[in-house]
Parts: sequence; C-alpha cells; structure tokens
Amino acid sequence: MEGGIHPAEASAFKDCFSLAWRNPYILRLAFSAGIGGLLFGYDTGVISGALLYIREDFAAVDKHTVLQESIVSMAIAGAIVGAAAGGFMNDRIGRRKSILIADFLFFLGAVIMAAAVNPGMLIVGRVFVGFGVGMASMTAPLYISEVSPAKIRGALVSTNGFFITGGQFLSYLINLSFTKAPGTWRWMLGVAGLPALLQFFLMFFLPESPRWLYRKGREDEAKAILRKIYTEAEVEVEIDALRGSVDAEIKEEGSAEKINLTKLFATKTVRKGLVAGVGLQIFQQFTGINTVMYYSPTIVQLAGFASNQTALLLSLITSGLNALGSIVSIFFIDRTGRKKLLLISLAGCAVSLGLLTAVFHEASTHSPLVSRVESSKFDGLTCPDYQTAGSKTWSCVTCLKVSHDCGFCASTLDKMSPGACLASNSTVRDTCRKGERLWYTKGCPSNFGWLALIGLALYIIFFSPGMGTVPWIVNSEIYPLRFRGICGGIAAAACWISNLIVSQTFLSLTEGIGTAWTFMLFGIVAVIGFNFVMIFVPETKGLPIEEIEKMLEQNTIQLQFWKKRSDQNGKA
Repeated sequence: MEGGIHPAEASAFKDCFSLAWRNPYILRLAFSAGIGGLLFGYDTGVISGALLYIREDFAAVDKHTVLQESIVSMAIAGAIVGAAAGGFMNDRIGRRKSILIADFLFFLGAVIMAAAVNPGMLIVGRVFVGFGVGMASMTAPLYISEVSPAKIRGALVSTNGFFITGGQFLSYLINLSFTKAPGTWRWMLGVAGLPALLQFFLMFFLPESPRWLYRKGREDEAKAILRKIYTEAEVEVEIDALRGSVDAEIKEEGSAEKINLTKLFATKTVRKGLVAGVGLQIFQQFTGINTVMYYSPTIVQLAGFASNQTALLLSLITSGLNALGSIVSIFFIDRTGRKKLLLISLAGCAVSLGLLTAVFHEASTHSPLVSRVESSKFDGLTCPDYQTAGSKTWSCVTCLKVSHDCGFCASTLDKMSPGACLASNSTVRDTCRKGERLWYTKGCPSNFGWLALIGLALYIIFFSPGMGTVPWIVNSEIYPLRFRGICGGIAAAACWISNLIVSQTFLSLTEGIGTAWTFMLFGIVAVIGFNFVMIFVPETKGLPIEEIEKMLEQNTIQLQFWKKRSDQNGKA
C-alpha cells in the first residue's frame, strides 16, 4: 500500500456485476438509494422544458428574466437548506429516515407545482422540491458508500450519478410526450412525484446504514446487515475497522456522540477533506453544467432554433449523452481512478467551452438584419422601439436586446435574409408563424446552430464521466466516520449555493455580456479547476473508507498520480 493507496483491480467493473449477481442484496440497496439521484436529475431536466410553456401561460414570466431565473433557482435555494439540514439529520436520525423525509418533501412540492394558479404558488412548490432534492443529493451517495464493499464502492456510488443523468434524460422524454397535452407543464412537473413515491416504498423495507448503526452503539444490528453484504471473515474485518475508528474518536473527543464544529475545522484530516470535497462541488457548478441542464432548450434557441419542440428534441440529445457519460464513469471509476477522470474531464470542458465561445461570438456578429420593408408588412405590429430608431441599422440581435417587448420574425425567403422587428406578444407570434415564418425571442437565426450543438455535446461528453459523478463519490468517502454526515452536508450545501448563483445569473449574463462571453467565463473556471484538482484532491481509488483518514494525514501532494504504483512485492 504505497502512499496509503490500495490500487484498484482492473477488473473492478466486472467484479461489481459478478458480486451483484452472487449477492443481489447489494444491488438492491444501491439502486433503491440511487433513486434519490433520479429525483435530483428529473427536477434539473424537467424545469428546462416546462419553462418554455410556463412563459406562454404566465405573461409576467415571459416578460421578466428575473422571474424565469427565480422559478428555476428557488428549488436550488430550497436544496441549500435541505442539504445543510440533511447533514445534521444524517448524523442524528440516520441515512434511511433522511431519505424517507426527502421523498415526502419532494412529493409535496410536485403536487403544489402541478396545481399552481400563479407564479408565486409555482415558486413555493419549487422550494419544497428543493428541500427534498437537497437532502437526497447528499444522503443517497453516502448511504450507498456505507453499504458497499471497498473495491466496488466507486462503481456502486456511480449508480447515483447514473440515476441523476438518467432522470434528466427521462424528464426530456416526458417533456416531449406532453408538448401537445392540455396543461403541458403541469403534467411535466406533477409526474416528478412518482419517483419519490417509488423510493419511499422501497426504502421503507430496507435497513439503516450499518456504519451509522455501529457508531450509535447498535453493534448487533450492524453485524446482521454486514453479514448480508460480506462473507463472515470480511464482516470481522469491517467490524475491526469500525471499532478502531470509533475508539479513536472517543479517545480524541471523549464521546462518539458529540460533533464539535470547532474540532471539525481544527482537525487536519477533516479540513483537508473539506477543501477537496467542497472545492470539487464548487467547481462542478461554476463550470456551468446546470446552466446547460436547466436552460438547455433555451440555449438551443439562443443557437438559432426557434421551435419549442425542436429545442426540446435537440436537448434530448445532450441529456442522452449525459446519461451515457455516467455509464462510462461506472466502468472507469475503479480502474482509472478519481483524479485522472477529473483532470481529463476538466481539460475537455475547457476546450468545449472555448468552442462554444467562438461559435456564439460568430453567430452574434452575423445575425440577419432588420428590414423596414419586411416590418411594414405587419401593419401596426412593429416593435415601438424600432419605430423610434430612425435611420439606425438594426440586426436581429439589436431587436431582441433593446427590449423584452420585441421579437424577430424571419423572412419567408431565407432565415438569414432581413426580417421584421415586431412587438412580442402571443397575437404577433401567431401572426408571424401563420406566414410560414420563424419567430424568435431568445436567439437569432444562425448558420452556426449545429456547430453550437456539437460544442454542447462535447462539453457533456467530457463533463459527465468526470466532474458529473466524481465529486459526489469523493464526498461520500473522504471524511472520517464521525464527521461524514455533517461534512457531506457542508459540501452539498456548497454545491447548491454555487448552483443557485450560476442558475440565477445565467440568463442575465447572456443578456448583459452576451452568450459567448458567458461561456468563456465558464471555460476559465474549468482551467482553474484543473489546477485545483492537481494540487488539492487526493486519489482515493480502492482505499477502504476507514483508511482514508490515514491518507489525509500525509502532507504529500500527489502530482504524479498517473505513474503505476509498485505492489508489495516490488513488481511494477
């Protein structure tokens, strides 16, 4: 064990399924808890499509970007509270009960959203959904981590990431299926309660985490559960490791029950774990992933695709790639290691975001012009700001940026030919579309739209296997047992606070500095994140949970993590 690291076997992925085949109980535990990730993913994806139709039903939402951002981000604000509360609840009442409470809150929020009669009620429902998502986001991977054998722990915790991305993909499918149904967005948001009901039912019949039980002095219950997961000989090894961890805690603090927050930040191993864990969660969000997930259809429209249905369909491609990436993570996480996946992921994200920056810059500088002749064909419907512009030359970008009351109606000859700048309302929109024209309020016609989709696809391909799943895995295994719940809550809260900042400002940034420069900011963050991972994030591949604390006590920075380590016999 050189440097405190157990090399994971190359066959870890096969071992995962082999062990699950021999002992399906392990898979049952992991997949039941992993539905918490499905709640997270479904909510992330469903609001992006539902927002298109919420804008059409509530005029105030369509006119005010801040209100759109609030509908999205209030769930994230709720998740901050849910994650912080979940950290304490995990240590007080256990992982299982915390998941059950999260399911109830999520279901309640889904019902309120589906029945909303105004934007305020919709926001209230989003807050309750956020409570549930925040608690589930940190509890599900923690529960899976604590019921998983060490050598396949990464693969099993990655199933939570698969459920997140699978939930996003499912949400886009459901969004598409309800585009023609009466009450479109109500169905989209209401269906979100079903996964919560399913998990509540499954978790009701599953046990508590054996590590939590042992720490609470319920050793016989912990052993009974561990015997269902390990062989008898392995159970004794696990119990010895747990006993050593709890004994060290009692020796250090005098009580295994007390959680001293001052001691938490003063303890070197915990502090180093928090720097790595919290930092990863912050960089995960500030590289822009949830702007893509929350606003994917809107980004597609910004790239030049006018139709809601087209935007949803093309967004389905990116969410599908996201789900595929999480499957790739399950395969490589215990073979390649956490750190290498993170670095490859961040490097690819930086390149992809650079491509998106260039594409959106070219699109904005080559948007079609506004023609007074075309605008005059819509008698009395011309945008008031354009009427008072005099002889100034306007483009589609100018028309949309000058006011939320303006929209661009493309030419019947070609979408890149000069079009009309009209007042933006449902009557004008329908009038424009009746003339076989395309109607734009978010983005402008562009010949670079497909290149933007390629950039988005590459971004997802690189992000999902690494930064999409690894931060949650690292946070589920890097903290000492006595601080695992509270530290996981702190990291999850940091994730949701970062998520809130990014999602609440994304549309405003695209309007203020442009879409191109917004993606450039995310790209710069990805480069900074690359250097952060190199310096501060340790490799925990194959290391039993109780031994990670010993590794964090070392002062070494693992810059040469890619070198193949020698085994105990000195063989390469």
